[in-house]
Amino acid sequence: MVMTKDVLFSLTKGAFAPQEEMLEVARKKGKLFIGIPKEIAYQENRVALVPDAVALLVNNGHKIIIEAGAGKAASFEDNDYSEAGAEIVYSPNDVYKADVIFKIAPPTLEEVELMQPKQTLFSALQLTVQPQDFLKKLITKKLNCIAYELIIDEAGIFPVIRAMGEIAGGASILIAAELLSNANNGVGAILGGISGISPTEVVIIGAGTVGEFAARAAIGLGATVKVFDSSTSRLRRLQNQLGSRVFTSVIVPKVLEKHLKTADVAIGALRATKGRTPCIVTDTMVSEMKTGSVIVDVSIDQGGVFETSKVTNHTKPVFRKHGVIHYCVPNIPSRVARTASYAFSNIFSQIILNMGDEGGIDSIIRKDSGLRNGVYIYNGILTNQYLGEAFNLPFKDINLLMAAL
Repeated sequence: MVMTKDVLFSLTKGAFAPQEEMLEVARKKGKLFIGIPKEIAYQENRVALVPDAVALLVNNGHKIIIEAGAGKAASFEDNDYSEAGAEIVYSPNDVYKADVIFKIAPPTLEEVELMQPKQTLFSALQLTVQPQDFLKKLITKKLNCIAYELIIDEAGIFPVIRAMGEIAGGASILIAAELLSNANNGVGAILGGISGISPTEVVIIGAGTVGEFAARAAIGLGATVKVFDSSTSRLRRLQNQLGSRVFTSVIVPKVLEKHLKTADVAIGALRATKGRTPCIVTDTMVSEMKTGSVIVDVSIDQGGVFETSKVTNHTKPVFRKHGVIHYCVPNIPSRVARTASYAFSNIFSQIILNMGDEGGIDSIIRKDSGLRNGVYIYNGILTNQYLGEAFNLPFKDINLLMAAL
């Protein structure tokens, strides 16, 4: 077939004409509706998101609704949140209309009643101390429930436990310093050391995150630090992290007792993987400690390291036994609620951004194994083995559920 010049021109002229640019079609991001209720748990002063994080999330297209007064205990005003782009509401009923709820403390039975079917809840777990019907109500509403303390990040650590442990460890030394002073009816000693005076002796039982940051704070003040733990590998890691040689020892009762007798401060920093923290220090060992010395039992939320410990609160935080001052408040990070809220917010805001990028909770649970580790109820199906065994309820492995979808 012979083509004329006119035919060839008509076929080729479009090739030289300006063409519309073909861009890669971006994945459509999900816009999330996030609710932040006011915490009603006793002396829970923290809030899940700070105003700076709210501004970031709103600028990314997410809707944030927050109950009036939710940030007040952490020194964040409602006006701070409204200026950041959040909607302020005056009833928890309105907050629980959101698709995703972020809380610090576990919801009460009354709060569970306000929740909507298919809603997603991020909060602390702590369900083993709840009645069985509490767990059943979460299941009946076919909720997605995620325990933030069980979430694992890309580095393989539990970011919330790490952050709160850092705060509790550092704060424990500052608390001890206050309790040693005359202002708090202490012996009138400074925690640390100055020229010509023997430094304060601090014994730390536990070489995890709490123990590490307690040691950092005490060393920074000039105290003599002695760390005990049942694991030599944790003790070795602690020395590597601190970058300095400190006295370390495995937990041997006779050795521990000897060093407690001369200690000015003792920190309980053991954490049990499940169940109760082992009681390491007996009543007799405490009775042999110096009068006016201080015990800060950070492990009290899991039973306590010291036999003499009993739970106190932020209003009446201390008591004396055998002449030793005991501080046994289970929620130390709530004492510095603003700092703790920023720590929570840094973690939660990134989770929300990732959820939006992946298009919602189902997609990110399927893709993110670290977040999936925190899921204990998925679409009303119990996925936590320990809860299933504790409450004698059927459960399914979350990984098998994901594979079936």
